[in-house]
Amino acid sequence: MNKEKKKKTHVPFRLNLLFLLVFILFSVLILRLGVVQIVYGDDYKRELDKKEEVPVNSPVPRGKMFDRNLKVLVDNVPLDAITYTRYQGTKPQEMLETAEKLAEYIELDPGKITERDRKDFWILKNPEQAEAKITNKDRKLVEEKQKPEKYLYEVQLERITEKEINSFTKQELEVLAIFREFNGGMELVPQIVKNKAVTKEEFARVSENLDSLPGVDITTDWDRAYPYDKTLKTVLGNVSSSEEGLPREKVDYFLARDYSRNDRVGTSYLEMAYEDVLHGQKAKVKNIKDKSGNVVETQEVSKGERGKDLVLTIDTDLQIAAEQILEKELRKAKARGNTSLLDRAFIVMMDPNTGEILSMAGKQIKKDKQTGKQKIEDFALGNISTSYTMGSSVKGATVLAGFHTGAISPGTVFNDVKLRIKGTPPKGSVHDYGLLNDVDALKKSSNVYMFRTAINIGEGNYVPNKSLKTKPEAFDTMRDIYAQFGLGVRTGIDLPNEMAGFKGMEKASGKLLDLSIGQYDTYTPMQMVQYVSAIANGGNRMKPHIVKEIRHPLDDHDKLGPVMQKVEPTVLNRLPMSESEIARVQEGFRRVMQEKGGTAEAFFGNKSYKPAGKTGTAEAFYDGPDRKKFKEPVPTTNLTLVGYAPYDNPEVAFACVVPWAYQSKPGHAMNKEVAMQVMDKYFELKKERAQKAAQTTTSEEIDNTKIAPATESEASEGQQNQN
Repeated sequence: MNKEKKKKTHVPFRLNLLFLLVFILFSVLILRLGVVQIVYGDDYKRELDKKEEVPVNSPVPRGKMFDRNLKVLVDNVPLDAITYTRYQGTKPQEMLETAEKLAEYIELDPGKITERDRKDFWILKNPEQAEAKITNKDRKLVEEKQKPEKYLYEVQLERITEKEINSFTKQELEVLAIFREFNGGMELVPQIVKNKAVTKEEFARVSENLDSLPGVDITTDWDRAYPYDKTLKTVLGNVSSSEEGLPREKVDYFLARDYSRNDRVGTSYLEMAYEDVLHGQKAKVKNIKDKSGNVVETQEVSKGERGKDLVLTIDTDLQIAAEQILEKELRKAKARGNTSLLDRAFIVMMDPNTGEILSMAGKQIKKDKQTGKQKIEDFALGNISTSYTMGSSVKGATVLAGFHTGAISPGTVFNDVKLRIKGTPPKGSVHDYGLLNDVDALKKSSNVYMFRTAINIGEGNYVPNKSLKTKPEAFDTMRDIYAQFGLGVRTGIDLPNEMAGFKGMEKASGKLLDLSIGQYDTYTPMQMVQYVSAIANGGNRMKPHIVKEIRHPLDDHDKLGPVMQKVEPTVLNRLPMSESEIARVQEGFRRVMQEKGGTAEAFFGNKSYKPAGKTGTAEAFYDGPDRKKFKEPVPTTNLTLVGYAPYDNPEVAFACVVPWAYQSKPGHAMNKEVAMQVMDKYFELKKERAQKAAQTTTSEEIDNTKIAPATESEASEGQQNQN
């Protein structure tokens, strides 16, 4: 009993001890919280105010562009640059003082200064005189809220005289030019003040005086460089300048993607199409400001990475050769008579099995605005942005359309004599060829064979000297089949602003016949090379592309990084004809270039690379840039030639287009001259490179033999052979 009582008395003591410990711990915690909040509270609050973090992005160089042989087409060159960063709370007067100091160290062209810039600057420089331009009546309108607050400043601007804004000295205008650049940037974002023609002396002077130039800094900017000058320049595209920054029409788009307003971006073609790849990852720093808005610390969040590199499908050597040949032949043709309207020519080359564009050349004759003399400029873009009636070169598609619809069959024979349709002039071929099958119709470029095929597609019935009527739906039928080759539709090339061409609106029977020989709808040179490639490779319409690979950048700017993405060949559709039907057209194309009587045999008959193709001559009307000068439509002739080689194992396809080649006969054969010379160059380059590769391999084998140590038995055997 006593033991139980004794046991019970120990329990309350332990609980009391536990409660006492808990009480002491809570007291210490409360005391500590009191010290933090009461004693150090203001200090911590100030520290918290100080830690306002403002992220800032710094631009990095763009990615480069290389050709298929890894020659640099577009590079970056470093530029010394002077920048200004406007901090929060910086007053205009403080910026003006800094601009005045900076003007002592650099020169800046005042050519960009506008009238509004002068007025704003005058108000800043003459505050009392500017204030005097506001009347009591003006102030009353604002006080009574009849006018907004900004009305007073607008009044000042309006009342500044011409004499006042033209009163600035040369030195003041230079200060204004600098001040203008200061105002162009966003808060805490470095703004380029000068990055062109910064002298070493200017750079050094600014560097030595940065302490007295708040917000001013020196850095390295970048500009695009083109080692091959204007070669393919229109296709490579342009980049905005630091002054232009983001294009006005796309500001919101870019700002939503973490761009700054003064960032340089691609504004056309490859530079624009691959902006997300070429722009790179900007360096990020974090500015830590105090409560007053002063930056007290800058921390690096992430390092920048220059833009990723593009490896193009273009062969620069072939591209340059094609451009030179085009220019030479244009000059030769212009020296002849009847070529007053001729001002351009194109040739595009493609791997028919992959869709890789090997060269994309275009030249255009323009008048120099300053000298008035004619000059030849790059017009590679014309291969996708302009379209023409192509003439007989589309007849391969017409024959295959006839096969597909059942209008004709392989081996079908028509009598090539002029068609005499009531109410129209006779329609025929260059000569009356007599009986022709499908293959020889292509070889001799028979118009009548195509006319008869189109009449059958349109379910018409030709009777000499009678009216001809075909179904209007035949236009849709033929155009739908042509589209399977890429004619009259966009090819899908990885460049913006590709055009589809134009379709004739009338649906009379005579226009259907014109459509069948390529003298009604218009197509682009790129569509033509896609069309002939589909025939060359046996029926696959390949998507053309000019970018081959996207590569990661390396710190060593002279080297290429690993492949990030490879552009694989894309088959857009399969032609709905059988292999044997396509083979008939392939044979016809072979005869065009390799058999006597073929329309291109005189130029290609003896070529070892065994080409195949189809010529075209379209009777057209001039629709070029000077068409408004003529009261009546001017008849002209478009020349074309499409082809591929070797005919039995195609590795390259081409389309050559010479619009408005001549106005009356006799003409010239610039299409054949250009195509022949460019194809010769392709196979010449291939042979040279194969020989060079073989020599390199042999040299490496010899070097390896020299380096490899001989075994004892080999050395002994060698000694015996020498003896």
